Amino acid sequence: MPSTTAYHEIWLDKKLVAGEAVKDFEPLYGPYYLPRKFKIAVAVPPDNSVDIFTNDLGFIAITDAQGELAGFNVTVGGGMGVTHSNKKTYPRLGDVIGFVTVEEGCKAAEAVMLSQRDNGNRADRKNARLKYTVDRMGLAAFKADVEKRLGHPFEPAREYKFEQNVDNYGWIKGHNGKWHFTMFIENGRVEDNDRHQFKTGLREIASVHKGDFRLTANQHCILSDVTEEDKPEMERLLAKWKLDQIDHSGLRLSSSACVAFPTCGLAMAESERYLPVLVDKLEKVCEDAGLRNDSIVMRMTGCPNGCARPWAAEVAFVGKAPGTYLMMLGGGYYGQRLNKPFKESVTEPEIMDIMTPMIKRYALEREDGERFGDWTIRAGYVKPTLSGKEFYDDSVLA
Repeated sequence: MPSTTAYHEIWLDKKLVAGEAVKDFEPLYGPYYLPRKFKIAVAVPPDNSVDIFTNDLGFIAITDAQGELAGFNVTVGGGMGVTHSNKKTYPRLGDVIGFVTVEEGCKAAEAVMLSQRDNGNRADRKNARLKYTVDRMGLAAFKADVEKRLGHPFEPAREYKFEQNVDNYGWIKGHNGKWHFTMFIENGRVEDNDRHQFKTGLREIASVHKGDFRLTANQHCILSDVTEEDKPEMERLLAKWKLDQIDHSGLRLSSSACVAFPTCGLAMAESERYLPVLVDKLEKVCEDAGLRNDSIVMRMTGCPNGCARPWAAEVAFVGKAPGTYLMMLGGGYYGQRLNKPFKESVTEPEIMDIMTPMIKRYALEREDGERFGDWTIRAGYVKPTLSGKEFYDDSVLA
């Protein structure tokens, strides 16, 4: 947390007339803070629902033989936002640079942050995130700078395995013996409408719930810390307000969108309000192909800032103009690989014309356990994006 007083200055006719007396020094950030925003996430394998690699700094929890937390693999250099038609900007996934113990976790985070503070690009706001600092310096040089600040080299990264980055819906019993229910709240919109009354329902649940509500990185809601004796009442209320309904298609359960119109001033196209409509049409195609319960990670944003992390989805649409999107394919199912631009500009009829035969072909050709994003690469639609700098290279093959 910053150790600084609130900013308060008074300016009159371009002259500072009050505030000179209030001077302090923030010991970590210094007088200028960081060049851009700095995102941190923690993931516990095999679950990567936080999309750890899309963050500037990440900690992957590693357990020992007894199942106790031994420390973390550290990732650096993730970031999603780009600018249309500006190839100096690109999405990037974080790299694992080594392992630290629990005791050194905060010190490692501080070292990475300080390296970005001192080496980040303050002249060009569009190239100021940590991902560009890592690429400009080179991963080895950046790691060496962090290790110098840390005082010793990182230990070699330890083995881990991610299996998904979508939420686990329904009831799960925690280590403390209490229950947690993950609801499906499509695109995170809690509202009363002609289909459901989620807002009223959650208000009633909140009036009697003794635990917490938690928001997931995929925009859903967890009713958390429910005791055994309170579980029947929570089940009753969830059912009363249809908040227990999670029997949706795999495509719908795995989709997400940013808010876009009418809330976000940066939006170029619809997202939150439109994605469910597109899913309605595509899930019928999936059902006809026998893929109703198969998870395909599909994401949509109204602009290239990428708030719904579209660049790491198996199939994604990024708004360019009302009703028009950049279409991407080939992302990794559990967030381990960026996708790649497939079509520069598509509308809904074109999306359906592309996706309908593609989904049917996937159902027929996929190998055992093969995910949609992996299949689109094997089928020749796009080449794999192995680094952020390769995002635009050889983008369209079909």
